[in-house]
Amino acid sequence: MARPFEEPMGTGPHVPVGDPVSSDNPSSSPGAHDARPGVPPEVARGKGIRHTRTGATWTGLVIGTLVLVLLLIFILQNLDGVVLELFAWEFTVPLGVTLLLAAIAGAVIMALVGSIRILQIRRAANRQRELAS
Repeated sequence: MARPFEEPMGTGPHVPVGDPVSSDNPSSSPGAHDARPGVPPEVARGKGIRHTRTGATWTGLVIGTLVLVLLLIFILQNLDGVVLELFAWEFTVPLGVTLLLAAIAGAVIMALVGSIRILQIRRAANRQRELAS
């Protein structure tokens, strides 16, 4: 669920500039920030938001970009041509590209097998649900 106000984890509640924090200021008492309008209580208490989909997406994009850069470096360092034979065809392809194509083929095979297994489990769960009702 989206929250109207998000603070980074580990930071305390936001104190506006010009608000001195002193013992004679009533807003500096421990429970005073809980009553701020528009701020969820867990944020006002300094707990913050631990995990969001946006944060996970950003992390995935950064990691994916780093993997792509490493993959590009690998391919550029392995440009020696190798001969591939498939049935009657013969190809000369750079070694890095050949290994990339082999990895993609393995990922596709793994995804197909995983999809078939997911379909089997889904059918079994549907059958179980029908028997239970």
